[in-house]
Amino acid sequence: MVLKTGKVVLGSKQAIKYVKLGKAKMVILAANAPPNIKSDILYYAKLSNIPVYIYKGTSVDLGVLCGKPFMVSAITILDEGESKILELAGKSETEEGGEK
Repeated sequence: MVLKTGKVVLGSKQAIKYVKLGKAKMVILAANAPPNIKSDILYYAKLSNIPVYIYKGTSVDLGVLCGKPFMVSAITILDEGESKILELAGKSETEEGGEK
């Protein structure tokens, strides 16, 4: 729903860019995102007070969910549109089975 009604950008470089600028509302990271990318996004998100949700699946799974024929390690949500995706931000990563 967020892909249709909201505004998102795909990819780790874009995620880092928007998190550094403080323009992201939330970032979704694949569980198998490269450690250096994951640590950069988590660090800048913490500084900017932006929630990060660790998706349990792989970057291939995240790409398929986005309807893309390639791997997606990060999704940055700039506008949630009509979706309720930001409700994930209220849940801790450990509740969802992610890493802390």
